[in-house]
Amino acid sequence: MPERVLVYSRFPKSLMLRIGERFDLLDAAGKPPNEVFTAEQLSGVRAMITAGGTPLSGNMMDMMPKLAAIVCYGTGYDGVDLKAAKSRKITVGHSPGANAASVADIAVILLLAVTRRLLVADHYVRSGDWAAAKPSPMMRPQPGMPGRKIGIYGMGEIGRKIAARVAAFEAEVGYFSRSRRDVPYRYFPNLEALADWCSVLMIAVRAGADTHHVVNADILKRLGEDGCVVNIARGSVIDQQALVNALTDKTIAAAGLDVYAREPHAPDALTAFPNVVLSPHIGGHTLESHTAMQDCVIANLTAFFEGKPLPYVVREA
Repeated sequence: MPERVLVYSRFPKSLMLRIGERFDLLDAAGKPPNEVFTAEQLSGVRAMITAGGTPLSGNMMDMMPKLAAIVCYGTGYDGVDLKAAKSRKITVGHSPGANAASVADIAVILLLAVTRRLLVADHYVRSGDWAAAKPSPMMRPQPGMPGRKIGIYGMGEIGRKIAARVAAFEAEVGYFSRSRRDVPYRYFPNLEALADWCSVLMIAVRAGADTHHVVNADILKRLGEDGCVVNIARGSVIDQQALVNALTDKTIAAAGLDVYAREPHAPDALTAFPNVVLSPHIGGHTLESHTAMQDCVIANLTAFFEGKPLPYVVREA
C-alpha cells in the first residue's frame, strides 16, 4: 500500500501526477490541514510536500504528530520554520539547483527587457506611434550590454548560471555572497560596494531573516539614476515600498521583477510604471525544471520511507 503524504501548499494537479503514482496524496489545497482532513486522517501522516515560500509553522506541524519529513517542491525553504522542525526532529528536504537554469534564463530575459525597454518598444509599435513617426522620449538609445557592469547578489547555483549568461553578452560581472566563490568574477566584500560599482543589480540570494529588505533605499540610491534592479529570488529581499519610491523619484531607471512582497501581486503603483517589467513568479516554470523538481521530491520521499537519509536535505535544518 502506498505511503501517505500530505500536500500542504496549493499546487496545480498536473504537477502532482508523477508523485501521486508513487504515494497516496492527501491534498489540503493550501488550506490548514485540519480544515480539510480529520485528526484521525492526519494522525498517520509522516511526510508532507510544501512550496518553500509557503509559511509553515510549528503549530501546523503539530497537527501531524507523526510528521518526520517536510519536502519542499523547489529550491527555496524560507517559509518553513526550521527551528521548529529541528526541535521536533523533522527533517527538511528541497530540490537544490533543479530549476537553476530556467530561473537564470528569466533573470536574463528581464535584464534585457528592462535595459532595452522592450515593453515600451512593443507598445510603440502596437499603438501606431512608430507608423505615425510620433517622437517618444522612452525610445532614446540606451547603453548596450558590452561593458555594462552587472552585479550579482548571491553566487549559488542560480547566481553562477546568471553570471555565465551575462558574461556571454560581453558584460563585466561582479558579485557579493556570504562567502567568496571559486569563480572568474570580481568579488565585493559587501552589498554596498557591489551596488556602488554596478549599473544593474541582479538579486539571486536565498531568502531569510538576514536578507529581509536588505535591498533598501540606500542600496537603490547607490545604483544611481541610470541603475536597474532585477529580482528573481524572493520578494522579501527588496523593500518594495522603497523600490516604488525610487522609481517614482527617478532615483533608479528601471526594474525587472519575477517575485513580490505578496503573491499573487495585484495591480498597484508598481505595476503602473512603464519602465518596470513584471512576470508572475515563473522563473522555474518550465517543463524541464518541474521534472527535475519532481525527481528530487520523489527521491527525498522514497529515501525517507525506506529509512535512509534524504539525498537533498536542507543543511541549515
